[in-house]
Amino acid sequence: MLIHVHPDNPQPRAIRTIVETLASGGIIIYPTDTIYGIGCDIFQPKAIERICRIKKVDPQKAQLSFVCYDLSDMSRYTKSISTPLYRMLKSHLPGPYTFILPASREVPRLLKSKKDTIGLRVPDNNIARTIVKELGRPILSASLPGEMIEEYTDPELMEENFEKLVDIVVDGGIGGWTPSTILDCTQEPPQLIRQGAGVWEETV
Repeated sequence: MLIHVHPDNPQPRAIRTIVETLASGGIIIYPTDTIYGIGCDIFQPKAIERICRIKKVDPQKAQLSFVCYDLSDMSRYTKSISTPLYRMLKSHLPGPYTFILPASREVPRLLKSKKDTIGLRVPDNNIARTIVKELGRPILSASLPGEMIEEYTDPELMEENFEKLVDIVVDGGIGGWTPSTILDCTQEPPQLIRQGAGVWEETV
């Protein structure tokens, strides 16, 4: 099912349909401030397993992260944040970054990496953040399976390609090509893992 959602003023009825689908164990493709992602409610293990089957990965080995509503929401899923790290996160969020942080007890075991870390995001995208806010908890953030191709920027083509694998494709307009910048914040200073859409300077 393709659902058109206004990027600046998401329609409450459309958001409600998406949230109900997630809460009942459904999978969606949705826009972020970078590329479109595939996601589900982080507390729906069967939905997580479905996504991992689509991507052909092991949940604990996959690069899966959470989309959170804001920094205070994000802080629930990591252990205590130092003041310098908090300032750095605050200056970069919302934005096109994924921060790898120590996972708190709130993170479902299925999603913790073997290093007991989790990737956390607060994208600068009103649709993604509104979905998370209305759901009341983060959604899983994973890239679409395979190589980045033109079809992964066009929601109508994504719906054609993935309609049998996902429940909803959220159409928030044409998506980007460049993924988020990944920073490992379990080290001091944070280590750049992947240069993506977010600008990062070691001196920040």
